[in-house]
Amino acid sequence: MDVVDRKTRSRMMRGIGSRNTKPELLIRKRLFGMGFRYRVNDRKIFGSPDIVFPKYHAVVFIHGCFWHGHDCEIFKLPGTRTEFWKEKIEVNRERDAKVLNQLRAEGWRICIVWECAVKGKAQLQRVDITVSKIAEWVRSEYVWMEIERDS
Repeated sequence: MDVVDRKTRSRMMRGIGSRNTKPELLIRKRLFGMGFRYRVNDRKIFGSPDIVFPKYHAVVFIHGCFWHGHDCEIFKLPGTRTEFWKEKIEVNRERDAKVLNQLRAEGWRICIVWECAVKGKAQLQRVDITVSKIAEWVRSEYVWMEIERDS
């Protein structure tokens, strides 16, 4: 059972933005402070990645655990309209797979950062660790990296 009525929940969910989220801003600010220069949501690149490092031919997606159906403690399928949410999240996952396949085919290096990697207790420490991992990956030759809580 939801703690708010359907109309209120709908308004709340509509208000959640897909760009410039708190995790994105935290990560981008620290990367910029480390001297990295990047593009944000570059529509010229398939899937409009959250962060693009043209110099390194690398992209970073910062996924919300709920919207992308991550198997972690943050993700909890709502108790109401369960089928609707299952379908919505599955469509998001299918789109994610299509985007990743296309970017790989174009030779992009890809990093996925899950929201749970920067959220929760000791958030600032988590963000610093995550950003260090991203920076190390960007400078490396590795083509893929996924960062989630405690990885």
